[in-house]
Amino acid sequence: MSELSRRAFLKRLGYLTAAGVANPVTINLMGMAEAAAQTATDYKALVCVFFDGGNDQANTLIPIDSKNYRTYKDVRQSIAIDQSKVLPLIPSSSLANGLKWGFHPNLERLNSLFHLKKLAVLQNVGTLIQPTSLDEFNKKTVPLPNMLFSHSTQTKIWQSTSSAAFKEGWGGKIGDLILNQNSQAMFSCVSTANNSLFLTGHKTVPLNIVSDGIIPIPSAQENARLYGSKECAQALKELITSSRDNIMENHINEVTLRSIDAESTMSSALKSAGELKTQFSANNSLAEQLEVVAKLIKSRGHFGIKRQVFFVSLDGFDTHSSLLSRHGKQMSLVDDALASFYEATEELNMTDSVTTFTASDFGRTFSSNGDGSDHGWGSHHMIMGGAVNGRDFYGKSPEIGLNTAEDTGQGRMLPTTSIDQYSATLAKWFGVPNSDLSLIAPNIRNFNNQDLGFMRSQ
Repeated sequence: MSELSRRAFLKRLGYLTAAGVANPVTINLMGMAEAAAQTATDYKALVCVFFDGGNDQANTLIPIDSKNYRTYKDVRQSIAIDQSKVLPLIPSSSLANGLKWGFHPNLERLNSLFHLKKLAVLQNVGTLIQPTSLDEFNKKTVPLPNMLFSHSTQTKIWQSTSSAAFKEGWGGKIGDLILNQNSQAMFSCVSTANNSLFLTGHKTVPLNIVSDGIIPIPSAQENARLYGSKECAQALKELITSSRDNIMENHINEVTLRSIDAESTMSSALKSAGELKTQFSANNSLAEQLEVVAKLIKSRGHFGIKRQVFFVSLDGFDTHSSLLSRHGKQMSLVDDALASFYEATEELNMTDSVTTFTASDFGRTFSSNGDGSDHGWGSHHMIMGGAVNGRDFYGKSPEIGLNTAEDTGQGRMLPTTSIDQYSATLAKWFGVPNSDLSLIAPNIRNFNNQDLGFMRSQ
């Protein structure tokens, strides 16, 4: 049992002890239930796509009914997108108050996936500790997330679902629960975006890779030469990997040895898996990251993996200026990369086993600053995969405009859905039992709706 699961087990055992019902039979049944919950026979992957900088949600998801588009155009002015270019989204269920949405013109392939029921949209989600009204926000009568509208702090809260300690991410906490299902645990949580708080758990450490896999240590490669000498290369390898008496030196060498072993295993796996037929565009860093994720999923048998969590990211979303051109380029990159990745999961016959979802620091102001938008709060996000209840919108539709029930100033939307609800819904599909959801999403107890419904029940 992983440490996180063990702690949950002991916590529930404490409740039973206090109630006087913790007899040996009960304890054995609890242990059997924990083991069953943590043992998977299939494969599943969660892929977090992080829009670094704060995605402009108002030009990603655009109101297209005449009343709301007119308000959108009046408020956004020069940064509004022409209504005739917006890609209509026709959901399976009607939205309240006649609101109709459309995608940014550059999200053509994702628009198609939406109508194929492979993609859903979650409306107005963001960092919250508990359900909060505008009056409670203004009067500060409820606890609020720290440092609202701050890139660094809001990114940490999005990735950790915590407003205080930023030591563990909710992807890493899920990783703690799945380590014992994977024969090579180091491949459980993989990041293509350097060190990721999202994938850092109590015991889980993210494996950082690049688009070609793990960067090798030249002197540690087979038949490596250093200054033309095999013996010199071997001596250096011994120096950086052998056990040491000094605790710091020994720890560094252990990490280095794990890296060398992981690089060897991954290189072998990727080579044996072969190339994908699906084409990923060049000059698109997000596509390159998702391509290597697809290759690792293809190689899952080589690693003995049943559960994996991935983290990829794309920067360039901090659009204080030149929003129309800069954000349009970002949308093209996102559309191309995500749609190609979905096609790769089709090629691998893994669409029902891989769920991809987006996240970002925050949304942006609905109002224009002249040529762009500023830091906001709530935002809209997408969930993609064969197990998604697609062609629908989830969460509460925001009122379009300024001075609304969700406007905290300049059109900064007060979220009506929390990242705890978002993460708990994904974690539940992934196999985390209901009893452990609070370990993944610490504020989930404050919200009545703990399953947002955008994933098919298993």
